Amino acid sequence: MPRNMLPVPPGIKIAAQAPCEPTEDDLKFIRQMGVEWVVLWTDGRKASEEYYASRKAIYEAAGIRVYGFGNLDVHNQDDIVLGLAGRDAKIEQYKSHLRNLGRAGIPYTTYAHMGNGIWSTAGETTRGGAPTRAFNLAAAEKGSWVGRDFHMPLSHGRPYSEDEIWDNYEYFIRQVVPVAEEAGVRIGIHPDDPPIDLAGVPRCIFSSFEGYKRALEIADSPNVGICLCVGCWLEGGNGRMGKDVLETIRYFGRQKKLFKVHYRNVDKPLPYFVETFVDDGYYDMYPVMEALREVDFDGVLIPDHIPLMAGDRRVGTAFTIGYMKAMLERANKSALRRAG
Repeated sequence: MPRNMLPVPPGIKIAAQAPCEPTEDDLKFIRQMGVEWVVLWTDGRKASEEYYASRKAIYEAAGIRVYGFGNLDVHNQDDIVLGLAGRDAKIEQYKSHLRNLGRAGIPYTTYAHMGNGIWSTAGETTRGGAPTRAFNLAAAEKGSWVGRDFHMPLSHGRPYSEDEIWDNYEYFIRQVVPVAEEAGVRIGIHPDDPPIDLAGVPRCIFSSFEGYKRALEIADSPNVGICLCVGCWLEGGNGRMGKDVLETIRYFGRQKKLFKVHYRNVDKPLPYFVETFVDDGYYDMYPVMEALREVDFDGVLIPDHIPLMAGDRRVGTAFTIGYMKAMLERANKSALRRAG
């Protein structure tokens, strides 16, 4: 463990996405699933050392540990991605977020670098009529992020160049790396969703293997790595992403650059995909778990974007967590057999 990292125990840890202000029923549900880790999100109104520490204390009193905490107001920020007038203020806000996490003893945060939000089209259904998210490039009209919409054809009035996006990323990451290292906090960068240029904003960094490789080389820090959303990687497919999911896990995992994994599936790659239950997409998810075990991944693995099952979000969460636990148990036993 590098000395500039807050410690985490070894091994793959399955985590739940959980509320910042849990009820007793929430805590019971997490414990009943056999989950010992959570990741949390808040916004800038509550992003303080005291709030982070108080959430950690609530979960720890229930026997649950907080791995990561995100702040929606410093995530997917066009000011940062596009170099707009509020960029420096947003970067200072991000630095404060990192310092507060470090003081609260929380080792990880997710960051995404999308300049015009997450894009979806009309909701569709998957197995059994379960409502779910979809994206159809031919019907795409707008992206959204925390109450803001970004519209075709140009979300910010003009097209941006790839050089601008890269320059703005470098400006951002060079300022936050020293703070992350001092705080001991890991930053996992999430892929673009979907990984395709939209409304005049190139998605040229976190939409391919080579983009990630170059971005992490620029950061040049053990504290900057990847939040690997398997679903986003599958949205792009091998043709867009440059390497498949397993090659990506093996390359970055051996460098200890994987901090968090979103275990989700889709029915097919772009230009038109529908999110599915984890066992019902076009990709076999067991080799993903095996590859994570192979590279001694020691971050958290979470369910994400789960289709609505039986009209109750907890049902789909429990189904997906159970599936993930079975996959992990199988991968662990397979690794032990090979070692023996």
